[in-house]
Amino acid sequence: MTTQPPLLDFHAPETEDADAAALAPNTTHERQRFAGLDLSALDLTDSGFLECELDGLTLGETQLRGSRFVESLVTASFAPILLASRTTWRDVRIERPRWGSAELYDSDLTAVHIVGGKIDYLNLRDSRLTNVLIEGCTIGELDLRRTRLRRVALRDCTVGSMELDRASAKDVDIRSSQFTVVNGLDGLRGVTIDDGQLSLFAPLLAQHLGIVVE
Repeated sequence: MTTQPPLLDFHAPETEDADAAALAPNTTHERQRFAGLDLSALDLTDSGFLECELDGLTLGETQLRGSRFVESLVTASFAPILLASRTTWRDVRIERPRWGSAELYDSDLTAVHIVGGKIDYLNLRDSRLTNVLIEGCTIGELDLRRTRLRRVALRDCTVGSMELDRASAKDVDIRSSQFTVVNGLDGLRGVTIDDGQLSLFAPLLAQHLGIVVE
């Protein structure tokens, strides 16, 4: 059976420039471009960004809880702490993020493409990922505990540790990516790996199953 790849069909939105004065909690923004702004500590709870472009934004402890990003492009964002729990991302392309602790737990990601960049800690715990591709990204710790994964791929990524405890996976492809530590091996059910990764995971699987190798 062939592993099904993520289905992505992103088109860059046509936008008009806007400034930070338009940003506030519980507001919706359509076809607007926010560029080069420092939004640190700003409260954007439950905001909506529809067909928007977010370029070069600083999001240090910006409160994005419950916000929605739809058919939008996010480029070169910087956030020592990204507070984005319970957010919705649909038909979104994220390019070259520089995130420290990215708190995206209990979120919904559908048709999302993350390209390049560096994320120290990507917390997707209890989230739902469908048609998600993470490509060419360096991730220190990837937390997928209790996460539902459908048509998800990590392509040419470097990951320090990956947590899969109680994850549910179908058509998940992590071939071509490198991992130092993988925890929660039961979560590998439904994940496609390559021969080299099998050699890496073999001692962990033996230990997990109580197999003695002499």
